Amino acid sequence: MTIYRVLDLRSDPPVEHEISDAISPEHAASLALNASLVRSGRTSDLMAKVYYQFPEQPQSMVRLYQAAADRK
Repeated sequence: MTIYRVLDLRSDPPVEHEISDAISPEHAASLALNASLVRSGRTSDLMAKVYYQFPEQPQSMVRLYQAAADRK
């Protein structure tokens, strides 16, 4: 089982959530933050970092951004 650690960058200090029932970093962020995020975007739209580690693999991190369509 993969544990996803979602770091919510919308708050200061960032809040960490642990999600175990996700199938991808984007899914984990969606469950933790109730937001649909994408892997590319502007630095100013950075919303979360998701850390995860598959068995016998090094730890990975994905930056997730607010989708362009969701910007105000």
